[in-house]
Order: sequence, then structure tokens, then C-alpha cells
Amino acid sequence: MTLVKRRTAVIAAGLAAVLSLTTACGSSGPSGGGGATAWALTGGDEQTFRTSFESSGVDAQYFGNDAYKQKIRTAIGANEAPTLVFSWSGGLLKSWVDSGKIMDLSAEAANDPAFVNRFLPSVARTGVLDGKTYAVPNNGMQPVVLFYNKELFDQIGAQPPKTWDDMMALVPRFNQAGIAPFSLGGQSKWPQLMWEEYLVDRIGGPEVFNNIVAGKPGAWSDPAIIRANTMIQQLVDAGGFVRGFNSIATDSNADTALLFTGKAAMYLMGSWAFPTIKQADPDFISSGKLGWTTFPTVSGGKGDPANIVGNPANYWSVSATASEEQKQSALRYLREDLMNDSYVDSLLAGGSVPPLTGIEDKLAKTEDPQYLSYVYEMASKAPNFQLSWDQALSPGQADALLTNLEQLFLKQITPEQFSANMNATIGQ
Repeated sequence: MTLVKRRTAVIAAGLAAVLSLTTACGSSGPSGGGGATAWALTGGDEQTFRTSFESSGVDAQYFGNDAYKQKIRTAIGANEAPTLVFSWSGGLLKSWVDSGKIMDLSAEAANDPAFVNRFLPSVARTGVLDGKTYAVPNNGMQPVVLFYNKELFDQIGAQPPKTWDDMMALVPRFNQAGIAPFSLGGQSKWPQLMWEEYLVDRIGGPEVFNNIVAGKPGAWSDPAIIRANTMIQQLVDAGGFVRGFNSIATDSNADTALLFTGKAAMYLMGSWAFPTIKQADPDFISSGKLGWTTFPTVSGGKGDPANIVGNPANYWSVSATASEEQKQSALRYLREDLMNDSYVDSLLAGGSVPPLTGIEDKLAKTEDPQYLSYVYEMASKAPNFQLSWDQALSPGQADALLTNLEQLFLKQITPEQFSANMNATIGQ
């Protein structure tokens, strides 16, 4: 998306598809020259990447989101990956590391402490697997935020919810006023995952999902998951989501529009929703109608209320099959050009919050200091910043998760059936 959207290039899907086809022709993997090569995504922070690559001599190509994912998997399998490998970290990166396709950057981090220490710990650790560094952040943080329409809250005389019980009590009040309590792009499936991630964390803490990632037998039957999914279905039954949510697509930003056009009071979405709204309806933000807060706490829950979910960032890794000259060129880029002053300024200008320590003064001088500082503080103080589950898991498990979650929201399966179905994917 012209903005740091979770799917990164989603907002310009049509254009991205065209660009991906035209850019992909006749290109695969490292070029014949000795310099580093890179593939990045159209939309999102593309311009920041372009400027940085041009000044450092990296030969870069740009692809739409889905086209990139298909192309990079094929290229890595054929040892034709670019020198700099773009990823979301998580399960896909782990599969590449396990197959020896990604360079271990631990020695680089040890020789140059700033290589990793300049990043917020909650974001940097996502690039670490089994105690070794394989990836470093390359763009802005993308935590999931609870956005709300202040005007609609004023209309019913309410305050944003601090607890789940507060939130459930708001549902009938908004419905009685003819306002959908929550917007949700259910047709896209992945927005539903944000509800699952936050509820499971609030109820059981990070260890619940950590057990799933570790492949613990029966991990999907943890009581926290059963309770979370029961609560989700209770919210559906109560009319918590806009009518017909399963036919609303996030790719077109139809779900976002429901918030700023006054059709829905609240919207659980990644931090990219702010620049999306700012582009679509600048007056909505300049007039102070947009509010934001954290996901509510759950009574009796074990999770720290400061824990957040989303995408800590996107990441650069270095291909293990690149030439030594290309590896050194890539490492020089990561040390000297990635997240330098001009890079950081470019991210901030586009509404992205770099995952760096000590940038509070820069944030204060931006056009939207309150929001950007909020996102920064949210991420910097988070005891745990959980990578989106569909990125943390293997591709096969992620597909099954989104399918079963859709069925759960539509009440086609019970919470117990959801867990049984997902337990069958462990180890795949």
C-alpha cells in the first residue's frame, strides 16, 4: 500500500500486479556483476528502498506482494535468490535458514554492536532464530491498534473500552444507534486473525502461541484458545461486527472507509490504517475525529496488557549462495545505508515509525507527532511483540489457520472443532 500495510502492497493491488509482471521479465537472482542485488515490494516503503539502493549501488527490482512471494520461493529453491532477501521473518525465513539458504549474520552483529543494538529489542528479536541473527529490520513497525471514531463515541456518550466487558457493553448501545460497533474485512480472512492473536495473548500470555510454534502436541487445545474463540463467537452473536462483514474486502479499504464515514465506531487494524485514512480523508484526522487505543484487557487473563501483535517490521537477510563480493556489498549496505538519517527521515515522512532506539526527538518534529509517538511507545515498551501468526507459522499451517478462522467467525465450526482441525496441522 502506498502506506506500510500489513500485506505491504495490497492497496495498489492492480497496479502492483502490472508492475510485477513488467519488472519480472528476464530477471532472476543475482546479476552478473559483483554488486549486491535486491528484490523489494511495490507500494509501502518502496521509495525509501529505491533512494537508498540507488545511492549505494544495489541493483534492485520491485514486485507486487503475491508475485514476490511466489518468485522468491522459487528463486531460493533454485539458488538464484537476490543478495538481499526481503521477508516478514517467521516460518518462511526459518524454512530457508534450515535449508542453508540464508547467511548467519551473528559474526557481523558481534563485530559491530550497532548492527543490531540500534533496533528496539522487541523488533530485533524477530530476526533471531535459535540464538543466531539471520535478519535485520528494514522498514517501519506495524503493531495492531484499536482505532475509533470519536464523533460516534460522543454521539452515544461513551468512552473507548478498557476491558472486554466494557467493549461488550458498547455493542448494543452502538447497534441501537444504528452504528456498527466494529468494521471488519472478513472476506480477506487475515483481519480476523488480529482478534484471535490479541485475545489469546490477553488470556494466556505469549507462551500459548510459543507452544504452537514449538510443535507441542495438542497446543491448539490450550484453554486460552478455546476461551478466546468462544468470546469471538459471542461477539459475533451480539452483533459486534458490521452486517455482512464476510463480504467486505480489506484490499479495497472498504473496511477502513466504514470508520471514517461514520458507519462503524471501532476498527482493529495495523498501524498502517492511520496513513490510509489520512490519504483518503485528511479532514477526518486534522479535525481530531480519529482516536486510537490498545486492545482491551480480559478479566482473569495472564497476558501483559502491554503486549502487542502485528508485524514488528519487514526484514533483510543475505543469501548464503551469493558470491563473496556480493555478500560484502550487502553487509556494507546494511551497516552504512540501512536506517541512516536520510533513510529514517524518508520513513517518517511516509507515516512509518522506524524500529530504532532514541528517535523520540525526530518523532516530535513530524507532521503527526501524537500518533507516531504513540506507535513508537507502544512498540518500545511492549514486553512481547508477537509476529502475525500467519507469518510465524509455516505456509501450510498459515493457510489452514485462516480457513478455520473464517469458519469460526461464520459459526460453521465450534471452538473445539477449530482446535481439533489446527492440532492436525502441527508438525506439517
